[in-house]
This record gives sequence, structure tokens and C-alpha cells, in this order.
Amino acid sequence: MELANFPWLTTIILLPIVASGAIPFLPDKDGRTVRWYALTVGLIDFVLIVVAFYQGYDTSASGLQLVESYTWVPQLDLNWSLGVDGLSMPLVLLTGFITTLAILAAWPVTLKPRLFYFLMLAMYSGQIGVFAVQDMLLFFLMWELELIPVYLLLAIWGGKKRLYAATKFILYTAGGSLFILVAALAMAFYGDTITFDMSALAEKAYSLRFQFLMYGVFIIAYAVKLPIIPLHTWLPDAHGEATAPVHMLLAGILLKMGGYALIRMNVGMLPDAHGYFAPVLVIFGIINIIYAALTSFAQRNLKRKIAYSSISHMGFVLVGVASFTDLGLSGAILQMVSHGLIGASLFFLVGATYDRTHTLILNEMGGVGKRMPKIFAMFTACSLASLALPGMSGFVAELMVFVGFATSDAYSLGFRLLAVILMAVGVILTPIYLLSMLREIFYGPENKELVEHEVLVDAEPREVFIIASLLVPIVGFGLYPKLLTEMYDATTLKITTRLRDAALVTAETNADGSPMAALPVLQAPKL
Repeated sequence: MELANFPWLTTIILLPIVASGAIPFLPDKDGRTVRWYALTVGLIDFVLIVVAFYQGYDTSASGLQLVESYTWVPQLDLNWSLGVDGLSMPLVLLTGFITTLAILAAWPVTLKPRLFYFLMLAMYSGQIGVFAVQDMLLFFLMWELELIPVYLLLAIWGGKKRLYAATKFILYTAGGSLFILVAALAMAFYGDTITFDMSALAEKAYSLRFQFLMYGVFIIAYAVKLPIIPLHTWLPDAHGEATAPVHMLLAGILLKMGGYALIRMNVGMLPDAHGYFAPVLVIFGIINIIYAALTSFAQRNLKRKIAYSSISHMGFVLVGVASFTDLGLSGAILQMVSHGLIGASLFFLVGATYDRTHTLILNEMGGVGKRMPKIFAMFTACSLASLALPGMSGFVAELMVFVGFATSDAYSLGFRLLAVILMAVGVILTPIYLLSMLREIFYGPENKELVEHEVLVDAEPREVFIIASLLVPIVGFGLYPKLLTEMYDATTLKITTRLRDAALVTAETNADGSPMAALPVLQAPKL
């Protein structure tokens, strides 16, 4: 079979979950064989993703690539339909990279290792599937598939309040998922043709009122996953009880599913409604940035502090998505990838620190940098990346969102000025709470009680390798962002062009006396 005709995406999605079926039958007593097997499967799948990218992905094309379509349930027009473009390909690569490192991060797991690695591989398939499927019902199934492993990983391997955190997670996320199913069915049956194909759904001529309704239904589901305040409260609880590898998957991939779906469904399929809702997204994005930063500043639990920091950073994604500019949308996608890398690194280091100190309370730490200089250095580097230090990926992503929104001609000058000032407040708060966190953990006099009762050994080679692997792309994208942005530039241009055309039509319609008036801050783009 020629490589051009090889079913890359089908293989990449099915390999982890099919391979996980062999785990119960592997001869293993202490978990060593199982973890090496899981790591091998993860590495093979990641290599396949990279090969597929270099073999069959054209960065200059804006449409779907590596397309596969097989009839599944013809009576419902349900197909095994796959494809990637500039919006999904970076996130597929990110998923393979983060999940493989998360499997390596799970090396110390000794409780039910067979079940643990089975769930990790099953989750691998579900996450790749969310970004690659092009059928709405199949998208819903993949979205649901990754919920079950996360629930079990929290409920079995979590902390003292693991059952509460796991239950809250499943109630929020599964409840939000129902809105996806409702919207998918409504859009599929709208008009004369019944289809669940995403490309076909995006081309349907929906009425503006129907778009409004669907946009609202979708945004509830994706607000939970992104998360958008006030539907965010499951995330600090989940992070507060999760283990390091589960942290990496939550921060590195799960939150990005909400951002991806928001762009794919709300922006790509409902552009007319997006013109009205965009200012609302900007407002909620600013609330995320400032409220979560202030809340993070007040947290004394290390995991919850980083969790609220993640919520704050995802606020920039909302602002970029609502900017109506290529630069702003490009910054939003770069922010998703950047935060995936930075969030995974910080939460891994939180887990490594907890394994040594056996505490997450900042008041009980202090001065441990003297005994753990490698962890101190890595924690400092990753924290600087999170606070958007120039030369790191976070700086480029947030700068692109700032400039993209500030130069957008879709909003009034007053609205843009106020929004930029408020976002700048969030940017100022971030280094304050991150640097104060580093000071409380690593600087100052040693906590004698902690030093006497805990063995504060420094980072082992496996931990150094994981952080080094994450820092390489963080610094690489920070110094030369074109490495990533050229992967999706054609796609973002296509999306923003369609958005601006829709906004122009809406403005002309309103000028003709339509009762559906646009929001005051939204103006017709000056094309």
C-alpha cells in the first residue's frame, strides 16, 4: 500500500485502544512489563502522528487533509469520517506528545497498574478522535469516550477527596456533553437534507435565530470544558485530587478540547451568530483572566493555585477567538498549544514536589531549593514560561492575542481600549502570584519539621528528561513561532475571512431595518 493511501488517522486513533485490550493478558507481577508496554504503544502512536504529518500534511492548504470516510450506519448517514486541518493538526501532535510523556510520568504507579495504563491508552484514542473526526455524532462519541477514563483515574488514584472530585467532574462534563448531542441532532435535521458531516453542516443556510439557539447550546458544553467562569469549579477540585500524569492530561489536552470545539463549531459553523456573541466572549475572557488570577493569588494549596492559573490563561483563547483578526485567532491557537506544554510541565513538577514533601500547603514548605536544586531550576523555568517571559511560547501567544484584538476593526475604540487595559491587569497579576509561589516553596529558611520528617531528594533522570522535553518546544516556539503558526496560517485566514464576510452581511442587513440589531460594540469590518 502506498503511504499516500495509508489510513493514517484510523490507525492513530484505534492503535492505543486496541493495544490496551492486551494489557489484562500480559504476564506481569509488579507492573514493570505493563508500563513498558504502554510507553511503547504511546511512542509508536506518536511516531505515526509525526510520520503522517510529514508524509501527508500540506501547511499551505486550508482544507481538510488525510481524509478518510467509511460508511458506518447508512440509515443515519453516520460515517467513520476523519480529517485534519490547521486547527486540528497542532492539537493532534500535542496530544501524542503530552500523552506519551504522561505515560512516562506515571512510572511510580503501583496501585492497579494494569487498569491505570489501560485507561491511559483508552483516553489516548478518545482525545485524538475528538480532534480528528469530521462527523458530529462520532465527535460526540469520542467526546464521551474520554470522560470515563478521567473519572476512573480520579476516583481510584486521586487524593483524599477523590470521589467528590471525580463525581463533580463527571456531572459537569457529562451534563455539558448532552448539549452537544442536542445541537448535533438539531443541525443535522435542519433543512431538506439530513447529515452529520461537519463540512456539510457548515454549509447549511441556517436562519439567524436558529444560529443563536445553537450557538448558546454549544457554548454551554464548551464553557464547561474550556472552562469559562462560572462553569469552572470542577477543574480546581479535579486538579486538587489528581496524580501527576492525570494533571498533565487535564491541563495539557482536555482544556484544549473546549477551545478547539468552540472554534470548529461555534465560529466555523455559526459565523453569523458569532458576530453577536463575540463581544460576550471577550467579556467572559477578561473575567477569566482577572478573576482566576486573583483567585490563584489567594490559594494556599499548590495544585489549586496552578489550576486557577490555567483558567486565567485560557481567557486569552476566548479573546483571540472573538478578535475577528488572523493574528488574534492565530494567537488563540498558539496559546492552546503553549499552555498545553506549560501547564503539563508545571503540574508534573507539582506532583514531583509533593512526592518529596508530602504536602501541598505553601505555608508548610520553604527553603527546599537548597536540597532540590534541579527541581528548583526546572520549576523556575516553567513558571517563567507561564508568566509569559519573552523568549518563551506564552509571551508570543499572549502578545499575538493582545495585538490582534487591539488592531481589530470589528469593535469600537473605547471597547478595545478598556479590554486591553483589563487584560493587562491580568498579565501583571500573573508574575506576582507565580514568583511569590516560587519564593514560598524554594527560598527562605528551611522548614525544620519538613526537613526532619521527609527525604528531600533531587530530581531523577526520568523527571529531568520529561521537563527538558517540554521546555524544548516551549523555548523553540517562543524564539521562532513560525515553526507552529505556519501549520495553521492558511486555516485561520479562511476562518476569519468567512467571519468578516458574515459580519459585513449582518451589518448591511441591520442597516436595512432588521429588528435583530447587532450589539453596540460590534461594527461592520472595513474591508
